Order: sequence, then structure tokens, then C-alpha cells
Amino acid sequence: MIEINPGQPSRQTAKAALLCLKKAVEEVKEGLIDGFVTGPIDKNTIHGEDFPFQGHTEYLTQEFNAGESLMLMVAQDLKVGLVTEHIPVKEIPTFITRERVELKIRLLELTLKKDFMISKPKIAVLGLNPHAGDEGLLGTEENEVIKPVIQDLKNKGKLIFGPFPADGFFASGQHAKFDGIIAMYHDQGLVAFKTLSFESGINYTAGLPYVRTSPDHGTAYNLAGKNLASESSMRQAMYVACEIIKNRRSQLVES
Repeated sequence: MIEINPGQPSRQTAKAALLCLKKAVEEVKEGLIDGFVTGPIDKNTIHGEDFPFQGHTEYLTQEFNAGESLMLMVAQDLKVGLVTEHIPVKEIPTFITRERVELKIRLLELTLKKDFMISKPKIAVLGLNPHAGDEGLLGTEENEVIKPVIQDLKNKGKLIFGPFPADGFFASGQHAKFDGIIAMYHDQGLVAFKTLSFESGINYTAGLPYVRTSPDHGTAYNLAGKNLASESSMRQAMYVACEIIKNRRSQLVES
């Protein structure tokens, strides 16, 4: 018997959430369902021996043997992918390597083509440092890592542009000119995304063999029982999952 107290997370509720997640993974692997939408989880209570992950993205990437995936925030006209996800800020620079930046750009390009039916996606890449490094005055990652990757992909015919300073990029409306955006770390991408698209935005784990979406907000336990929470992001997560499944099916028929 599980005791449920609205707005109060516990080890019992976390265990129930994990059982639901595992069941969804099991059924999608067996072909019983085409995709699934996850609700937000409380990371403090669910984290442990049975779930040693920072969140859904890391768990599903391992569970589906994907090697790598892309945390992609999706709204109607805005798609923001992340090079690094749930890691401490002080560790971010160690993950900004040429291999990782290129991999995430390629995953974004692939999902824009396969899952969102954009034949020749135009992608913007944000810099890591303020002012995108200011030509080396504020950091070297742009000159040593990000710019060479962008140039190499351009030489291969890809429509990849940047690195752009993150603050001015969103403030000036440049994001509207691109099909997808790659941010270097979690808050760099998500602060802007949630400001622009909080109720209509969703989280999509790109690069998996199966479709998984979720709302772009957390558990909001403080709103439990107050009739204040919005269902918009959860509803949109369902719509986007259906759209991606439909797009993937149409390509199977064509091939």
C-alpha cells in the first residue's frame, strides 16, 4: 500500500514513478506502444541504486543502448539542443570537445530531417563564453573547439552557423532565422527557451530508436491541490510525440 500525500514526494512515490517508467520502456521495446510521454520526476527521491542517473535523458539513453542522445527543447518555431545536460557548471568546459560538439550538431541535424521533416536544416551554434569568447579575450573554447567544428561541417555542405553570443542571439530575435539551435549547456539554452515558450514548449530526447517526450517543467509540488498548474506543456508533449511517430512512419512507407 502506497501512502500518497499531494505535494509531498517520498521514496514510495519515487519507486512507483520508476516502476511506471520501466513498464513504458518494456512495452515500447516489445512493440506494444509506439512512443511514450513521461511526467516530471523528483530527482532527489528517485536517485539511488536503482536509478543512478541525473534524469530521464541519461536513463533512456542507456536503456535503449543509444550511445548518445540529444536533449532537445521543442516549441512550434524554436528547437534548442544541448551539448551538455545535467552536470555542474564548473565541469562544463571539460565536456566542450570537438567530438562532442560535432556529435550533438549531427544529432540535431538528423532529428530535424527525420523527425520534423526539414530537408535542409539551418542550425545556429552558440558560444560557451560571454560574447562568444570575444576573439579569445574571454575564453578559448570558441577558437579552439567550436569554430573549427562549424567550419568543418560547412565544408561538408552543412548549413551550420556561429558561434553566436547567447544573450544577443535571443534578444535580437536571431533564433527565428534558424530551424535549430545548439547551446553549450543547460541554462544557456533553457532560460531563453522557457522564457519564450514555457507553456507551449516540451522536451524531446532525440537520437533514440523510440519516441519519448515530456513537458518542459518540473514537478511543481508547491502547486499541488491549488488548481494553478497548467496542463499545456503536457498536452503539447503528447501532440509532438504523435507528430514524430507519424513522420517516422511516413518515411518507412516511402522507403
